[in-house]
Amino acid sequence: MAFFSFLDRERSLAKPGFNRWLVPPAALSIHLAIGQVYAFSVFKIPLSQLIGVSKPAAGDWKQSQIAWIFSVAILLLGLSAALFGKWLEGAGPRKAMFASAVCFALGFFIAYFGIVWHQLWVIFLGYGIVGGIGLGLGYISPVSTLIKWFPDRPGLATGMAIMGFGGGAMIGSPLAVNLMAHFRSTVNTGVGNTFLVMGSIYFLFMMFGVFTIRVPQPGWKPEAGALPERQSAMVTTRQMDVGTAFTTPQFWLLWVVLCMNVTAGIGIIEQASPMIQDLFKGTIGPVAAGGFVGLLSLFNMGGRFVWSSVSDYIGRKATYFIFFALGSILYFFLPITGGDHLNSVMLFVSICAVLLSMYGGGFATIPAYLKDMFGSYNVSAIHGRLLTAWSTAGVLGPMLVNYTREYQLAHGADKAGAYQTVLRIMAALLVVGFIANLMVRPVTEKYWKASKAGAA
Repeated sequence: MAFFSFLDRERSLAKPGFNRWLVPPAALSIHLAIGQVYAFSVFKIPLSQLIGVSKPAAGDWKQSQIAWIFSVAILLLGLSAALFGKWLEGAGPRKAMFASAVCFALGFFIAYFGIVWHQLWVIFLGYGIVGGIGLGLGYISPVSTLIKWFPDRPGLATGMAIMGFGGGAMIGSPLAVNLMAHFRSTVNTGVGNTFLVMGSIYFLFMMFGVFTIRVPQPGWKPEAGALPERQSAMVTTRQMDVGTAFTTPQFWLLWVVLCMNVTAGIGIIEQASPMIQDLFKGTIGPVAAGGFVGLLSLFNMGGRFVWSSVSDYIGRKATYFIFFALGSILYFFLPITGGDHLNSVMLFVSICAVLLSMYGGGFATIPAYLKDMFGSYNVSAIHGRLLTAWSTAGVLGPMLVNYTREYQLAHGADKAGAYQTVLRIMAALLVVGFIANLMVRPVTEKYWKASKAGAA
């Protein structure tokens, strides 16, 4: 079992003189792969036409049923991150990355049989549960490692670690669309064979990260010339263990901050392809909608790097202030860009791009926010528990979008008009996040005294 011993943390310790800039590509290989989940909306229409092929037929699943696959995957992402975060600190990123690759690929393979047998629960088991566990393990595995390599720029570090997840749809969307077109026939939507091919490709791609990841030696510090760590009342130099951090008001305020930001953004992501086709019917078709999903992925990815890097200079709280203040205004305005109002594809796409950049930026900034609040001692474990907010949002966001949309349609709204209420609900959620972020203050002394990590 020599290969499995290769996965041990000790085997991934960097040798003296190792260049820390070689670590981000390893993180990106994992996150670009598992970020495919953000392109799930391109599967919704084909999965809803497995029997009818060209249009839904009797026995085909509704889009609202299919949407739960995505929600379950995100739910398991957060739960597995919370469950395995502390294990990862001891096991090391290489072992976690390998487990992620196995689960993520296996999820595609199991889902293939659900498509062939037309059994929705099998797709839930594969893509949703097994694949979702792979998402959680892969998501948190590079974060703590990069924060340790870049203590002088934690926002930049988490941006590099997480931006690949936001960019996953940029690869996954056109890959899926082209594969489905290749395998499509008069009796087959092509989605089953697409799952088999994508599972195989992503497993091999993720192995690059497994073999190239390195962790710093104990006590390692950046060389001379690195930026000094930012000094602020909101940035601690102390260390707190995950159990104590979990009991602080700051943890739960940041939980609300992340949950509200994600719920709003994930509603657009999960419904992106059908939404733009509904709002601009006759103008935007499936291929252009797939391009829109890819564009959102680009801004989601870029926002993770840009906004988290900006947060190193203006602070995490100020960064989230921008997200919530600007975001709530844009969500409120978004519905009138389509349908019978302005009917401007360019304006709709531009606003969505800005919103998705801030959505992605929120993900990349939150680990640095946690590091500021609680130190880097247990940051992966604390981050893992906070990702239960993502699990909640992964269910809440798509549920709000899909069921509110269906309710509106059932009561006489047209497809374009059905989104107006949905998007204004999202604006209201961002106002809640705005208030929670304003309430964040430095952790009080009683929690530091209670922490097992000490003040070192």
